Amino acid sequence: MARKTNAVAPAEPDGTDSTDSGDSKSARTRARLLDAAAQVLSQKGFAGTRLSDIAQVAKIQAPAIYYYYPSREDLIEDVVATGAASMREHLIAVLEALPAGTPPADRLAAAVEAQLRHELQLSDYARAVVRNANQLPEHLSARAMVQMAEYQEIWRGLIEDLRAAGQLRPDVDPVIGRMLILGSLNWTVEWWDPERGEIDRTIAVAQSMILYSLRP
Repeated sequence: MARKTNAVAPAEPDGTDSTDSGDSKSARTRARLLDAAAQVLSQKGFAGTRLSDIAQVAKIQAPAIYYYYPSREDLIEDVVATGAASMREHLIAVLEALPAGTPPADRLAAAVEAQLRHELQLSDYARAVVRNANQLPEHLSARAMVQMAEYQEIWRGLIEDLRAAGQLRPDVDPVIGRMLILGSLNWTVEWWDPERGEIDRTIAVAQSMILYSLRP
């Protein structure tokens, strides 16, 4: 059997060898780069996102980005995939934190708050996904779409639970209702401005309107 040998790791853009400390530094730089890309993508959209803008936010030289990602498209693909996963994980965490036996309407209200607070206040990644996922070429959005399908499945279950409890209006098609709800929640990233009012007020109005429209 051939004896294993240690491969020589490439140097980082600043010349640091990829030893344990170098690997740690590389991971931190990559995370900072991904955060910066999420911020820029959430603000400027797919067409307007430039590597020079990302590099400026990340405080690295633009050519150094290619050490971590082969292209702008690969970086954006990673952002939206990460963002879609974070949306699903955040919603699951919020719902799992609710007390056992929480009524379906209250679980739905919690989901409304979870999405709005996450995409408007907590996460550049969530905003990047909501604003760009449907505008990306298919090969860039494929991983994100898998996560978003699972996210929508959680919402399907929430509305099904409402129906099973006899609290869904008979004239509301659950599929259409779910898509209208998610569409309206997603659209808030295009118009909401913290200077126009507190996010808590926006959440309360959304919860009231959604529950009023679904229940008898």
